[in-house]
Amino acid sequence: MPSKIQFVVLIFLPTLLQSQSTATLMGARAAGMGYASSGLTDEWAFFNNVGGIGKLKTTGAAFAYELKPALTGANRMAASLLSPVKWGTAGVGIFRFGDDLYNEHLLSLAFGNTIGNTSLGIKTNYIQYRAEGFGTHSAMSIDFGGITQLTQHLSIGAYITNLTQSKLNNGTSERLPTKLVAGFTFRLTDYLLLATELEKDLIYQATWRSGVEYTLYKKIFFRTGFNLNPNAAFFGIGAQKENFKLDYAIRFNQLTGTAHQASAVYIFSRKS
Repeated sequence: MPSKIQFVVLIFLPTLLQSQSTATLMGARAAGMGYASSGLTDEWAFFNNVGGIGKLKTTGAAFAYELKPALTGANRMAASLLSPVKWGTAGVGIFRFGDDLYNEHLLSLAFGNTIGNTSLGIKTNYIQYRAEGFGTHSAMSIDFGGITQLTQHLSIGAYITNLTQSKLNNGTSERLPTKLVAGFTFRLTDYLLLATELEKDLIYQATWRSGVEYTLYKKIFFRTGFNLNPNAAFFGIGAQKENFKLDYAIRFNQLTGTAHQASAVYIFSRKS
């Protein structure tokens, strides 16, 4: 028989087919900080605030997988490849959620560049939804974001998903959700990073996310964070050695239980 997640999908399938139902925020570093990632400029900016990729000066590949033991069929995965080009940084990425009963796929292309103290990025997404017995539906959307370094210790990040308010090609007038996110990132010391942000879906209440990252010996990272609406607590750890980054995060949520995410980044080259 279908699992709990499959039962939920069957009940709410008409709604799921009319809008993107799964968050595409990825990367265990961001997850360990409660996904307060609007001001982060690492490789996972591709899936979070695409404006952050404009600051990347190296070629890198990233992969992440999230497991939800209590919700069979609700796992997520993502992978991307980013590389500097003549006028900035370009990237391609994929995202998947679900199982054979219900799944979502995204194929994304992005470009970013830095102008003065501001990094800007734009991403085009092809989104596909498939449900057993209900066929496949798709849509195109555009995300846009930016990060501005206000001072040496303070930056502000903001982005919007589904800037074009695109609709699914299923004959309905339902649009993909449009989300606005803005937040601050504070680099208090070389070892301590604080981040906080608000996310507002056009038709839902705002979500508040905050996180902390502490660096030990410039190679080991400890992280924690929280979300309000929905409420969740996050913890994470990471390590970096030369061209390789490895991170792990766990999320605690009363409704959906725990979620474990692991991610890895390999840097192919470093700028001299």
